[in-house]
Amino acid sequence: MTRNEAPATTNYTLSGATSREATATVWTALKRLAPLMADEKRTLALVFLAIMVSTSAALLAPVIISRAIDGNIRNRDFRGLLAWSALLLGIYVAGLFATYFQTQRMGTVGRRVLFKLRNALFTKLQELPLDFFNQNKSGDLISRINTDTDKLNQFFAQSLVQLASNVFLMGGAALLLLTLNPRVGIAALLPALGVVIFTRLTSKWVRQRNLTGLQTLGGLSADIQESLSNFKVIVAFNRLDYFRQKFDEANQKNYAAAVTAGIVGNMFISIFGLAFNLAQLSALSYGAYLIAAGQLTIGMLIGVLMYVNSFYTPLRQLAAVWASFQLALAGLDRISAVLKLESNMPIANGEPARSGPVLEFENVHFSYPGGQEVLKGGTFTLERGKTYALVGPTGGGKTTTASLMARLYDPTGGRVLLDGRDIRSYQPEGRTRKVGFILQDPFLFTGTIRDNILYGNETFQAYANEHIVGLLTARNLDGLLARFGQGLETRVASTGDAISLGQKQLVAFMRAVLRDPEILILDEATANIDTVTEQLLEEILTKLPPSTTKVIIAHRLNTIANADEIFFINAGDITPAGSMQHALDMLLHGKRAS
Repeated sequence: MTRNEAPATTNYTLSGATSREATATVWTALKRLAPLMADEKRTLALVFLAIMVSTSAALLAPVIISRAIDGNIRNRDFRGLLAWSALLLGIYVAGLFATYFQTQRMGTVGRRVLFKLRNALFTKLQELPLDFFNQNKSGDLISRINTDTDKLNQFFAQSLVQLASNVFLMGGAALLLLTLNPRVGIAALLPALGVVIFTRLTSKWVRQRNLTGLQTLGGLSADIQESLSNFKVIVAFNRLDYFRQKFDEANQKNYAAAVTAGIVGNMFISIFGLAFNLAQLSALSYGAYLIAAGQLTIGMLIGVLMYVNSFYTPLRQLAAVWASFQLALAGLDRISAVLKLESNMPIANGEPARSGPVLEFENVHFSYPGGQEVLKGGTFTLERGKTYALVGPTGGGKTTTASLMARLYDPTGGRVLLDGRDIRSYQPEGRTRKVGFILQDPFLFTGTIRDNILYGNETFQAYANEHIVGLLTARNLDGLLARFGQGLETRVASTGDAISLGQKQLVAFMRAVLRDPEILILDEATANIDTVTEQLLEEILTKLPPSTTKVIIAHRLNTIANADEIFFINAGDITPAGSMQHALDMLLHGKRAS
């Protein structure tokens, strides 16, 4: 990587953006949803067949009824009337079973699509770099995985079949209306033309309102998650009023957006209902005129009115379906915004390793999105088996430097070499075997101590507890395990106070050391533990394999006193500090000492 390459950091902010403009037609919108159903072709074909059966049943009934009225009832042919009635009953029963089949199958399709979509979202999130999570709230991401995907599931399971059935039924009813009597049919269909024009003009606006509703719901989830995660701080500072005010603002914003989206959705029901009433009035008035002129029979008028009902009743149902459809598309926009992202940290082409230091910075530059440069051409080497300390004022770039060593970020210029190879050319599993990182704020998963120290360590997953204890003893970690009452089976939780922050750091320490890394990075790893335990950790560090390179970030001077080399990091510069006294002078003055 050269200094002139594009920055490795990327703007991953999702909030407030739509992924596409509103769709122009139902068909183009459905094409966007088609990839989600690529594996459901056989089921969809069967559902389509069932839709045709149920639609045909609904369309045949008015013809049979009109013929029975004009032929059998008018001529008092009750035997023929019973025959038509029996046929009509059979058609209704066939339509009933077809409707049940299509509803049941599409419910299954919806659940499978939901399952695959959530898997795809979660897999994508695992592929994205830290930049993405630093720029987006976890509550909003949870809302995209849960709420937005559920909107799509509801559409597939409930609304898609209804949409397809209604479209087929309306098409058939319109065709038969024009076949029975073209003039009455045209009069009955004219109000539908106004509905189509109105829908096309308002679709983009409706979709935007629904998208705003989902975004404010995601924001509400994010605020709740953030407040609950930091509730201890809120109580400690007696700022429950701030918590309530922040929640109330987010809740009010979501309420206003949800009300607007609801009004917009229900607006179609009223418009479509008005169109139905106008169509009935037009058909009845014109039909009565034609009957008086001897150009239309009563049975035919009843059939026409039934087809008007068959055309406009689905149209009214489409008002509700259309709102669900727009909501699903808004959810798909938010989901697509995540799925289309690509990591800015790809695996580079491999290169042969060359002998040299275990890690090397070559003119490394780095800046966060929208921020100033944190590192400005840092160049240094780490030799195998030595201990290095990174010191400097808060915010000077120590943790950023360590993060680049572990490739939690990529440089915006220059490169980092691990064992003589560009660190970008390593597969993640190979890199994490070589570099262990104990974070300043360790995170534990809900489970046991065993679950957490073996996290990401496939080598020892199948080992029995006795064997795991033996491995810990061999690495002088048994003293740390003894601090937990139930040993490996001690329960821990990702949140709460089941164990202290200092104990979490001990678990993170065992997890990292058990992997036998070539480079072990400790970012304030002893900040929350007592002096006795700190001495124990220092003894463990001294007994690590001689080839292990240790990088220590600490503010306690005794923690870095035995380092082979000290680097002072501040204002973008990485400077060898020399002696301990020299490093202390630099810390006190916040600049290079002469």
